[in-house]
Amino acid sequence: MRTEVVILKQPISVCVPPNHEVTLSVKAIGTGPLRYQWFDKQQKEVESGTEPELTITLQRTGKYICRVSDLYCNYQFTEWVKVRILDAPDVSRTWRGELHIAIHPVCQTVKLGETFTLRCTALGKPTPSYQWYRNGHLLPKQTSETLRVENASADSTGSYLCAVSNALEERWSEAAEIEIAPPDQPPTPTLMATDKVALLIGNLNYNHHPGLMAPIMDVHELGNLLQQLGFRVVSLLDLTLQEMQAAIVKFLQLLDRGVYAVFYYAGHGYEHSGRNYLVAIDAPRPYRTENCVCVQRVMHSMQERKAQLNVILLDTCRKWYKQKGPSSEIKPLAPLGNTVYGYATTEDSEAFEVQDGGKSTGIFTKYLNKHILRLERVTHVLEQVSEDLGKDPLVRGRQVVEIRHTLTEPRALTDPVRISGHTMEFRRRDACWKQANVLPGRKCLNFQDCGVQVELSFSALFSNVLIVFGTLRNTSTVAQDCMLILESEPGMQDIFSACGRSEEMDCLLVSTGETPDSTLRLCCLQRLQGSLVIKVKLHYIHTETKERLTQSRELDIGKPLIASCKLNQMKAVDRRQESRVHTVDHLANITWPHHQNHPQPGRPYMRKAENKLQSSVKATSVSSNEPEENDENDSSGFTM
Repeated sequence: MRTEVVILKQPISVCVPPNHEVTLSVKAIGTGPLRYQWFDKQQKEVESGTEPELTITLQRTGKYICRVSDLYCNYQFTEWVKVRILDAPDVSRTWRGELHIAIHPVCQTVKLGETFTLRCTALGKPTPSYQWYRNGHLLPKQTSETLRVENASADSTGSYLCAVSNALEERWSEAAEIEIAPPDQPPTPTLMATDKVALLIGNLNYNHHPGLMAPIMDVHELGNLLQQLGFRVVSLLDLTLQEMQAAIVKFLQLLDRGVYAVFYYAGHGYEHSGRNYLVAIDAPRPYRTENCVCVQRVMHSMQERKAQLNVILLDTCRKWYKQKGPSSEIKPLAPLGNTVYGYATTEDSEAFEVQDGGKSTGIFTKYLNKHILRLERVTHVLEQVSEDLGKDPLVRGRQVVEIRHTLTEPRALTDPVRISGHTMEFRRRDACWKQANVLPGRKCLNFQDCGVQVELSFSALFSNVLIVFGTLRNTSTVAQDCMLILESEPGMQDIFSACGRSEEMDCLLVSTGETPDSTLRLCCLQRLQGSLVIKVKLHYIHTETKERLTQSRELDIGKPLIASCKLNQMKAVDRRQESRVHTVDHLANITWPHHQNHPQPGRPYMRKAENKLQSSVKATSVSSNEPEENDENDSSGFTM
């Protein structure tokens, strides 16, 4: 008598250090010999994964599932299991899976009303669970690695412990003592802003230049830190020239008297005749100034808006293409004394990105993120960044931070916001900022024929990148073996599909304790022409007819995030006719690199868009293959 395939023992999730050998196993029964096939999180078959046990060694976190089938086309899938990779330098090489707390909570002194966070992270087979305690009393619902306490009060003080356990054992973290600082420490700052706004741009997928890895993490982490400082952040990835110009115009509309403004760029760049250029992803070879964004134009436009503080941070190269030109300068329209200019490197030098702890990062931004929350004037923060970068053995003697400023007051990015007397302007900026950042609400779609409900939720890692999560709810007895597929109309480009980038994107998603059944990543929303429709396809087996059926539902979410700003419909900037490029006569002999070179762990990779010539044209003057300088008095850089 034939029997259905029944899984007796599910594989278990684990948390292990990098390069640790892990064995996942499944136990099942059925009619005749059973066949096994393991799949990874991309639902691709794992090579040699055809046995009940799967042995793997990973450097990055992965997810796996196993299909068990018999000779009569009956099959069952196991539950998804997660092999989390946690870097724990102090773990012994002889570690065999016992609970090991890698990160203990630390003692803190906080001010009344502030938010503080405690963290406890552990290795273990199976993956450990967490429970927080304060003064020996269990804290209800505090069962994640991180304990976040908002609006700290006298009742928040005490000794905090975390109990880490799995099915085999239990461990306790070290105690973390939380104290409340006296009200007069530190003194209340006197300098204030009427608002704080920031535009962050990261370009990585270039059409004609080598690709980059680090802007993903750099823009995301810096954006989170600026939000902690009270900034309204718009973060964008992979912009064309027209899109960069349109985004900057929108950004300039947020600037006014009393506002603190931060403009940050990570990507390819260069310097020519004393002016600095940011390379758009559609910039051709060889360089053309009219196909790039001039930093000095951005700076002048920001100063024209008379903001209280302008901070320009550029993690890009500054290689010269006409070395006899003058050095770059900050030339304000008037002695406003309000500009800070932080460059990742000095003139005629490269800026580097590396892999640090399994993630790609620009070295300048790495140390910028380390210090940006300090309660110090912004110039002192950049000096700390410069000192740390100068000690980094990977770039010592190759990259040096350059800082220039015209500040006359000790302004800091941590200065508080006071909107009294500026309420109307604040509301106008708030409405403009929300236009680029408001997410669609959570939606539920009912599939009435099978009684299944699908919940759609949304997350934005960047202002032009939307993540859609699909989760099965209220599954019924009519449908079994349900599978959910999410698609969009129109289909949106996935700029993270390159090797290594998808894993970095996954690590940015905040775990909510529930794994969605399907995920859809929608990038480059600034190019969306009309409404965005999410297509939900539900595949299932009817329990009575045993037929494999498919039902579809659609949800129109309009123009989410930056798409509502219509950057692609804004007027392009006209450039002067004098700004042209003179190419060499042997242009046909130029060879362009076709492969993207990404940084290897521990090895720096420069953020310089290259102009490489074959040996047959090396004798040709390099300056003949460079862009000519735009007129210094040209004020048509941006149009409102």
